[in-house]
Amino acid sequence: MAFKSKVLIIGATGYIGKFIAEASVKNGHQTFALVREETSKVHTQEYFHSLGVNVLIGDIYDHESLLRAMKEVDVVISTVGHRSHSNILIQDQKKIIAAIKESNNIKRFLPSEFGMDVDRVHAVEPAKSLFETKSKLRRVIEEEDIPYTIVCANYFARTCIQNLFQHPDLEAPPRDLVHILGDGTPRDETDALLKMILSVAYSAFVKGDQYNFDIKPYFGVEATTLYPELKYTTVDEFLNQFV
Repeated sequence: MAFKSKVLIIGATGYIGKFIAEASVKNGHQTFALVREETSKVHTQEYFHSLGVNVLIGDIYDHESLLRAMKEVDVVISTVGHRSHSNILIQDQKKIIAAIKESNNIKRFLPSEFGMDVDRVHAVEPAKSLFETKSKLRRVIEEEDIPYTIVCANYFARTCIQNLFQHPDLEAPPRDLVHILGDGTPRDETDALLKMILSVAYSAFVKGDQYNFDIKPYFGVEATTLYPELKYTTVDEFLNQFV
């Protein structure tokens, strides 16, 4: 079988990585997944084997194993999760970048992004610090002169729109009522995860950071113009179920 590309996915057993691995195989790429030897996600590994994914044992903290994996491929996709501390996020990605530079055979690197375009947001904390960290990583990649593609997927709309961006525990879709949590009067501390979610939502829905700029040819392109043959569901089409 002739493969289009040889693709390494780092973080393949995670939520996003699993879907990317599936799509890579489906689109005819020889696909490799770097997984830790002590990983608890044995069932995911077995599923990868059933798809034809080549499972490589390694870790971003083990440079030699990372470098060996790089030698097998020409495209690297990072879906490594974002840690709570920005310096850890930067250092994790720098380890991948260092291995790419040393291997000297990677034609394309897709860093762990898949969110909003962090160079064009007007965020508040705590999302602001995360976005700034991801922006710094972009500069590192540019300075290292690595061929790269940054994927800005914004919100995964189906996940959010299915309950009209309400609390995930509420019934979806809410065809009759829109629930407002609480009575709007108390002041209370919000947990850290919810603060992050709310600050990202502020950037998207209050500041309009997913659509308040034009995509200029010098920095990007809208994905549907690259792949017009792919069928996707528009937001309008998805919302028709509420009518």
